[in-house]
Amino acid sequence: MIQPDDKIATPGQVVSFERNDITFTGKVIPSQCQRSVIVDLTIMDNLDEIDFEYDRTVVAHTNYRIIEE
Repeated sequence: MIQPDDKIATPGQVVSFERNDITFTGKVIPSQCQRSVIVDLTIMDNLDEIDFEYDRTVVAHTNYRIIEE
């Protein structure tokens, strides 16, 4: 289980989050969202193996952890 931190991610940072018991990793991209970030998942090597319909997703600030600045 991912333990979210209190930091708010900014564009270019890499975050990790869970959805449907799958851990995702992606790069935050610029957006006007205030309570969430948009994450580009194309940096994941195994994205095509995961049954996930999109290569970008919205993640609330309370649901991710910054793993790379």
